[in-house]
Amino acid sequence: MAQATQTVLNLALQGGGSHGALTWGVLDALLEDETLVLEGISGTSAGAMNAVVLAHGFAQAAAEEKTVDAARQRGRELARKALRDLWEGVGAMGSLTWGVPLANGPLMGMLNHFWSPYQTNPLNFNPLRKLLEGIVDFEQLVHPAHPLAVPKLFVCATNVRTGRGQIFSGEKVTADAIMASACLPQLFKAVEIDGEYYWDGGFSGNPALYPLIYGTRSRDILLVQINPKESIELPSTAGDIMDRMNEVTFNASLLAELRAIEFVTRLLEQKRLDSERYKHVLMHRIDGGAVLKGYGASSKTRADINMVHDLFDLGREQGQRWLHEHRQDIGVRQTLRFNDNAV
Repeated sequence: MAQATQTVLNLALQGGGSHGALTWGVLDALLEDETLVLEGISGTSAGAMNAVVLAHGFAQAAAEEKTVDAARQRGRELARKALRDLWEGVGAMGSLTWGVPLANGPLMGMLNHFWSPYQTNPLNFNPLRKLLEGIVDFEQLVHPAHPLAVPKLFVCATNVRTGRGQIFSGEKVTADAIMASACLPQLFKAVEIDGEYYWDGGFSGNPALYPLIYGTRSRDILLVQINPKESIELPSTAGDIMDRMNEVTFNASLLAELRAIEFVTRLLEQKRLDSERYKHVLMHRIDGGAVLKGYGASSKTRADINMVHDLFDLGREQGQRWLHEHRQDIGVRQTLRFNDNAV
């Protein structure tokens, strides 16, 4: 029997706290497709956790198998298992801030105006670090036996001093880098890496798309977006206003990159740019934000096992639907419509 033609795709995984469990479901559906090869993954915050755990599964397979093809085949299975271990571990905690002092009490919002995590969480306790380090072998990840079998990783964090996004890739992908990408400054101390301090990558790239443009060969990028693009109702309560402000803030850098890609794409189609020098990117999107809108932003720190499984099921449904509708478009045409409503 002839081997099915493989299709190469990059992933861009947005952050959004426990709503990242929906991305887990999307990834589970994508990993079922044995002809889909993931070349690169850019992730921020929860998206970075999903990305590094998925890649760990392929790195683990690369250490066990003799060929790249065998490692990719086995890697899909191990990546799905590792992602399940991650999110069921989160679900067992019940909250992404489990054990963090004052993080979940009704006074948290008020206390944040007076106290910082340097007072409320002086030991900088973060339950996710232990969970992540229990799943991912970072040494094996950054030095895989078959590098071509493991997706390239690009993890975004925000440099506190400069306000710019910092991309960690290759040997720079460490537990510290993932914790930096997911460091909410209201709850955790800034993460120090090589003398610089970092906060959540969502402030500067949620997720960053440009590393996939310059760091991979594939033209196709599938964005898994879990922050709502639009708000149908005008927020009027203090909580709703703050939630919408956060959604706008954590989508701003992504929207700017999408508009830049749209501009370059239009010039390439008009033959006003040299196609040998500029990459004609084909953007695709799974809009999880629309599905998650009913959960509310406050549920991003909640992560009981039932909610995690519900989000996983929703994500699988979205992933399967996208594959059914657009699998044949990969490498052929863009499926994200560049207009005011879509972007």
